[in-house]
Amino acid sequence: MPQTFAAADAVELAVVERSGFVESRHAGIAIVLAADGTIAEKFGDPSALILPRSSLKPLQALACLSAGAPLEGERLGLATASHSGTDRHVAVVREILALAELGEDDLGCPAAWPSDTATRDELVRELGQPARVRMNCSGKHATMLLTSVVNGWDPTGYLSPEHPVQLLIRETIERLIGEKVAATAVDGCGAPVYAMTLFGLARAIHRIGNSSTTSPFALHRSAGTLVEAVRAAPWTIDGPGRADTIAIERIGVFAKGGAEGVIVMVAPDGTTVALKMLDGSGRAATAVALRLLERHGALASADVADTFSKLPLAVSGGGQDVGAIRPAF
Repeated sequence: MPQTFAAADAVELAVVERSGFVESRHAGIAIVLAADGTIAEKFGDPSALILPRSSLKPLQALACLSAGAPLEGERLGLATASHSGTDRHVAVVREILALAELGEDDLGCPAAWPSDTATRDELVRELGQPARVRMNCSGKHATMLLTSVVNGWDPTGYLSPEHPVQLLIRETIERLIGEKVAATAVDGCGAPVYAMTLFGLARAIHRIGNSSTTSPFALHRSAGTLVEAVRAAPWTIDGPGRADTIAIERIGVFAKGGAEGVIVMVAPDGTTVALKMLDGSGRAATAVALRLLERHGALASADVADTFSKLPLAVSGGGQDVGAIRPAF
C-alpha cells in the first residue's frame, strides 16, 4: 500500500512556545486555493498522498445526499459530523435512524463514550455505558444506512468497500477530487477511507464550499445545501467549545477537521485551505488554516485573532498562561 508523505516533503507549519522558548515544532504540508480554484500557495508537497480521515465526511455526506438520502438542516449537519456525543447530537442521529426504520444496533461503528466532558460525566454518574450512537462518526454511519434503505440496498454489510453505498461514495469522491483514489484503508469507525493527494482533497472541498443551492447541476445544489446546513447549525459538525464549531460560529468558515492532523477549511469568499500535519497532531491545525486564509486576504486579521482567543492554544505553567501554540508564519 502507498505510504503517507515523508519528512522531506514537509515544512514547519506551527510551533509551541513556552516562556519565549520554542519547545516543539509541527511540520506538515498545506495548500491554498484561491476563490477561482487556482493554486495560491503551497507548503511542502501537496501532491503527496494522505488519508483524509474525517475531513472526508463532507464528500461522503454529499454522495449520500445526491443518492436520495432525505436529509436537511440539523440532520444533514450530523451526516457530516465528528460530533462530541452530547444528548442533542444523539437525538438527531436517532432521528436519522428512525427515517431508515433502523435502530442503534444496526450501526457498524464501535461503542464509545462521548468526547464532551459534561455529557460523559453525567453518563458516568448515571452508570451509563459506551454506546454506538455516542461515537463521533455515528451520524455518518446512520446516513450510510439511510442511503442504503432508500435505494433498496440491503443495509447489512454496509461498511464493506464492495457494498453499493460504498461504491457510490467512492465514485463521488473520485469525481470531486479529480483523481483515482490511491488506496483503500479502514477508518477508526470501521468505514472505508481512501488515500488521495492533499491537492485532490483541497480541490474537492473547494468545489463543495463554492457550490450554490441554485446551481443548474444537482450535485452542486446538494453541496450548497450541505454547506448551508453546517453554517446554520455549527454545533452539529463538532460540539460546544470544539475547534470546528468555534471557527464556523466566530468567523463563518466551512471547516472539517480529521484525525491525524488533517483539516479542510473554506472562507466565505471561497478561498480554500487543506493541510496535514506530519506528526498526526491536530492541536495547531485550525490555527494554521485560519492564518493561511488571513494571509491570503480571505479573513480579517481582527476576526482571526478573536477566533484564536477562543481556541485551546494557550500553554500553561503553574496555573498561568506562559506561551501558546501558534502558526510558524
